Amino acid sequence: MATTTTSLGAAAGGDDRVLATAQQIVKSLRTAKEDREDMLLIFSTFDNRLSGISDLINGEDSKSSDDEDLDRFEAAEKVILTDAYLSGEPSRQSASPFNPPNNPAEYFSAVDEIIHWMEQFSIAPPSAAGRTGQIIVDRAENAIQLAMSRLEEELRHLLICNTIPLDAVSRYGSIRRVSLSFGSHDGAIDENLESFGEVSDRGSHRFHERGASLGDDLFDDLVRPEAVQDLREIIDRMVRSGYERECLQVYSSVRRDALDECLVILGVEKLSIEEVQKVEWKSLDEKMKNWVQAVKVVVGVLLSGEKRLCDSLFGELDELKEICFNETAKGCVMQLLNFGEAIAICKRSPEKLFRILDMYEALRDALPDLQDMVSDEFLIGEANGVLRGLGEAVKGTFAEFENCIRNETSKKPVMSGDVHPLLRYVMNYLKLLVDYGDPMDSLLEIREEDLYRFQNDLGGDGARLEAMSPLARQILLLMSELECNLEEKSRLYDDNAMQQVFLMNNLYYLVRKVKDSDLRKVLGDDWIRKRRGQIRQCATGYLRAAWSKALSCLKDEGIGGGSSNNASKMALKERFKSFNACFEEIYRAQTAWKVPDDQLREELRISISEKVIPAYRSFVGRFKSQLEGRHAGKYIKYTPEDLEAYLSDLFEGSPAVLHHIRRKST
Repeated sequence: MATTTTSLGAAAGGDDRVLATAQQIVKSLRTAKEDREDMLLIFSTFDNRLSGISDLINGEDSKSSDDEDLDRFEAAEKVILTDAYLSGEPSRQSASPFNPPNNPAEYFSAVDEIIHWMEQFSIAPPSAAGRTGQIIVDRAENAIQLAMSRLEEELRHLLICNTIPLDAVSRYGSIRRVSLSFGSHDGAIDENLESFGEVSDRGSHRFHERGASLGDDLFDDLVRPEAVQDLREIIDRMVRSGYERECLQVYSSVRRDALDECLVILGVEKLSIEEVQKVEWKSLDEKMKNWVQAVKVVVGVLLSGEKRLCDSLFGELDELKEICFNETAKGCVMQLLNFGEAIAICKRSPEKLFRILDMYEALRDALPDLQDMVSDEFLIGEANGVLRGLGEAVKGTFAEFENCIRNETSKKPVMSGDVHPLLRYVMNYLKLLVDYGDPMDSLLEIREEDLYRFQNDLGGDGARLEAMSPLARQILLLMSELECNLEEKSRLYDDNAMQQVFLMNNLYYLVRKVKDSDLRKVLGDDWIRKRRGQIRQCATGYLRAAWSKALSCLKDEGIGGGSSNNASKMALKERFKSFNACFEEIYRAQTAWKVPDDQLREELRISISEKVIPAYRSFVGRFKSQLEGRHAGKYIKYTPEDLEAYLSDLFEGSPAVLHHIRRKST
């Protein structure tokens, strides 16, 4: 009995060991539930002692959290593997966002499950689970690699497809049409000062237009808002899986390309320094104008939008979002800086000054915002270097403008005595320059040896000189040099009367330009009053030089002691003949002279009339009776009214000659 009991106990113990061994084999394989059921069925056909193992293992399965985790792992793995398989099919490669369920939430959940397993393995190394554990680790790593490859692809896809284009049909279009409607100077500044005559006087807007500033209603979104959440989900999982580098590369490369496209739309080309220096001025001016627009849009709109986008997508991942933003911004900013550097070292010529000033101001104003956004020290250092270079270019270009004025010593006078083209050019230039007082004052320096040259213009007022800004002092110096230049040019005329008309025209033009612009604030009313006095002196000098000889014919001296009764008829005839000849010569010459300002021209005619007509009327009245007769009209050819009418033809710039004048009825 005891033996039987012992045998039964031994048999029972053996059965337990067989069951335990079979159970351990099945569990250690970590196979799918369906596969385990097949294996149990096979085991039971070999030994009926294994017939109860299925219930035992299934019962334990329902209680095993490890096996539940394994089921979730396998389900997640299946989602990722199925998506990877279908993504490889040509007919499904364009499917989006995710292939098998077309449900991003399910795919993200599957990725989360695999990440969870990887995190668990990082806590409990696979060596503790033996060879089976290593198999699971390998499967998890494979699933993660597939998932990250898929998410990387999807990140690129979402970024590209949801980028809002900066073109005429988007809300960014208002930037080009309204907010940044920069004009051009219409070619009014010519590279060669010999073409001064081509300069227009039709308002300074024809000379150079600075354009409007950025508005406050620009569109900020760079990607469509509906894509933002999916982008966050992808970035979060790539970072948690240790794929920060891949995430950074994809994100920054796509956004860099988007910014590059924006630069193309804004008219900024990729040009080397050598290529920029070969571009002709008209085309270069347009590129410089586009650059100014682009700096304002890139820093004020695009990069600030990129910064907000990075903050939104990367959340608290401060280091990663900083790197991503810097990498995104670098290419776009460097392209702008390269063009700015090329302009800074280009050949100096006066017509470039205002556009370089526009560039300098745009970069100067944008730099604080750029420094707040970009932490890349190299990039900020380059931006500061280009700003300094543009500042030096401004100073060098302005110095070239000054040299052009000082060295403009052409010996060809303006035939009509009109305003010299040099003066038109310089005054239009200076009128615009006053608008750039802030940057010019920060860049200009004036030499001490030049200061004494201001004393006459300021009446020795040293305090006022000290109060003047650097640009104001420089303008005062230029005006002084310009007046000296005009004085030299007046000596090119042989006729002293024409010298006076030329100086009068040019001084009057100076005063009008200063009085009607911000130059008045720079030069002051005393400067204007002094020039007005000089204009009156020129008018007096003209009357003396042009009419003294004619008026001397109307004096009584030499005509019989001044008594009309005793006057010599021969002397009278010679006087009238001389006066007629003088007047006709004046008429012939001075109808070709030009006084372009209507008011000045009329004032000058009135001065002539007040000087000449009364003297002529008095002379004719006193001596007319001595020449009455058949031939009187041969000597008294003009009535006072005739002369006054003919005076209205003077200074029109249209030469005329008085031939065979018929005496009008008296």
